[in-house]
Amino acid sequence: MRIRRGQRGFTLIELMVVILIIAMLGTFVAPNVMSRFKKAKADLARPRMAVIENAMKSFEFDCGRLPDESEGGLEALMMAPPELEGKWNGPYLKKSQLLDPWGNPYIYVREGQFNPGSFDLICYGADGQEGGEGENADIAND
Repeated sequence: MRIRRGQRGFTLIELMVVILIIAMLGTFVAPNVMSRFKKAKADLARPRMAVIENAMKSFEFDCGRLPDESEGGLEALMMAPPELEGKWNGPYLKKSQLLDPWGNPYIYVREGQFNPGSFDLICYGADGQEGGEGENADIAND
């Protein structure tokens, strides 16, 4: 029979203290991380709009005009409208590039309210609804 000397291991109290410390860290750190993640999505909307704006400029250069909302708006950047097949030199974007960071389509308004004399691209934020605050706030191109 073997006799154990100086058993090694953790006591129940030591394990409970470690679990308590981890729980406390999670309580203070998790909300901070989540709020930064939400802000990062909102910050990502503007650079994605810039990509769409560049595609719109290429479309306008090739076709001589901006897409019509009656033609499907931004869909004209992926498929040639019938009357522009000779001029259209796309596709200018992939379908995934027309979605905001929350997976909603960007709103295209040819006669801009935010940009008079130009077009507007609008992201309605996390809720996908017009208006809102925080992560639900609308974001428009400059």
